[in-house]
Amino acid sequence: MKFGNFLFPESASKDTDHRVVSEALQEAQLSDELGLDAVWLAEHHFDGGCAYVDPTTFASAIAVSTRQIKIGFAVAQTALHHPVRLAEQVALLDVLSQGRMIVGLGRGTAFNWYEYRGYGIDPQEAYERLDETEEILFRIWTAKDYEHNGKYFQFKLPELRPGVVQQPYPPVIRGASSLESALEMARRGRPFLMNVQSVDITAQRITAYKDTMAEAGFDEDAIDEAVDNCWVWRNVVVADTDAEAEEIGVPAFLTMRTNLSAARERLNLPTEAMPATGAARDSVDQGLICGSPDTVAEKMEKVGQTGAGGVIIHFRLGPLPREVNDHSLELFANKVVPQLRSA
Repeated sequence: MKFGNFLFPESASKDTDHRVVSEALQEAQLSDELGLDAVWLAEHHFDGGCAYVDPTTFASAIAVSTRQIKIGFAVAQTALHHPVRLAEQVALLDVLSQGRMIVGLGRGTAFNWYEYRGYGIDPQEAYERLDETEEILFRIWTAKDYEHNGKYFQFKLPELRPGVVQQPYPPVIRGASSLESALEMARRGRPFLMNVQSVDITAQRITAYKDTMAEAGFDEDAIDEAVDNCWVWRNVVVADTDAEAEEIGVPAFLTMRTNLSAARERLNLPTEAMPATGAARDSVDQGLICGSPDTVAEKMEKVGQTGAGGVIIHFRLGPLPREVNDHSLELFANKVVPQLRSA
């Protein structure tokens, strides 16, 4: 099982944006030093929920200040990007990182409608824009004299420069919040990123994904490779004792979820739908893993038993102070990961 740090730093106000962005870069560098497999970057706009805002720009800073850690998008809100520009940015990032990019794509936010309004994009177009952009990316990284005449984009270009380092292109993975989205990726033989779910739902979804790939005609080796490149999201806080982890982790988690809901209530229009409450992402029991290194290792082992290839771990939850988060991250890398590797 692979382990990645999901850099999703919240900034409570515009006054703290600069500090939080700087601390997020330092956290990426620490993750590299500690030997984690990947650092994953989100994309959200206008609300402080993801302080660095743009994963492509922030990835460039990580690429030149780290040595070995892979850099993934979880996910780039594809509906908000022009595909040619995104293709160029990813190619340059692949060069700067010497081939460490993972391109996670998604339709864009499901409930932050103000992000679409801010970019002048109709959210009803998001899925179609995602599919068209993805088709363009696969072609543009490999073709010369490429001409595209689609519903949303029309262009003709001679050749993308610079080219990507990874051939034929960096790994591309889809965000899949629903079961149907995951199974659509299975039918295409593509890996997926899963949002926060219970262990039982995660296991059921991975099993359904494998079964659907088999029904689509993929052999066992292809299924194993695809599953090995599927990642699931968890929120994790590690401390020296269970009591300390609960004392710092639970309030940070609840504050984070409250702030997210408050931003949507403040910035969405009254007619724009809000997510249902009570999901795993809002539940301390299902949405948060916290405890001593031994406790977290035991809980993470259950995640590993679902068959997922990797875990995207959000460590710095909401207002969690940097020094507390760094200690959590160090405990995870130095005391949790060795137990899981040996298991």
